[in-house]
Amino acid sequence: MQCIAFATADQYHLPTLCHDLISHGFSEIDLPRGMTQNCALITGLQGINRGALLVFWNVEERTMKKVLRILENHEIQPYEVALVHWENEEINYAVGAGNTKLERGNFILSDEMDQHEAVLEKFAFSNALCLSVKLAIWEVSLDNFVESIQSIPETLRSGKRIKLSSAEVMQKIGELFTLRHCINLRSDLLLTPDFYWDRENLEKLYDKTCQFLSINRRVNVVNEKLEHCTQLTDLMRSHLSEKHSLRLEWMIVILITIEVMFELAKMIF
Repeated sequence: MQCIAFATADQYHLPTLCHDLISHGFSEIDLPRGMTQNCALITGLQGINRGALLVFWNVEERTMKKVLRILENHEIQPYEVALVHWENEEINYAVGAGNTKLERGNFILSDEMDQHEAVLEKFAFSNALCLSVKLAIWEVSLDNFVESIQSIPETLRSGKRIKLSSAEVMQKIGELFTLRHCINLRSDLLLTPDFYWDRENLEKLYDKTCQFLSINRRVNVVNEKLEHCTQLTDLMRSHLSEKHSLRLEWMIVILITIEVMFELAKMIF
């Protein structure tokens, strides 16, 4: 069986989304306290509102497409369709004897768990998959940002003028700080969510899946790139500030020169 995770938008409007899914024949399952604020569980699939992430567990492709179409009406700042289908995570899973675990890149769900415990274990796996997908979306955004400024170091080295206005530089700085905020403050990439603090078994499943998906290593790489980009945008801002100061100095020199010429003209004529 297959588990697949998608990120389709920045956020979902979760209450209306749940109502719409139920009206299309899906049924909702009760969730424990701590999950209900940002998550909905509909038979066979899980949706997490923080980052508009969706995980399907053993759902037919036809049904997945139907759900994705329904989602379109409830997305806030949706992503490009190509990005949604390119940046996803797929992991096979099976049901077997013993404890639930991640083994050789597959989820093995215990056949001894009741439905409530099985839901929680699926949630732990889904949570880690969602982090990986969302991080992949941000990695693409960062790569696009790096590409947009990659010519600037060579321009500065050659002594040419940066063909960016102050407004454009501030826009780049805003894009960069938005990415840093999303990755380091708005997400659960750096800390284990509070939900797992008193659920040790689920925390182990979550942490092991994050390790398998190289979440920490990827976050470190992203933050290193962000640091280099920050240094470059600081340099751009400094360069523009120096240009502005030089322009003001020349304006002052020109005004003084004009004033001197007027005074000389009065003396002569």
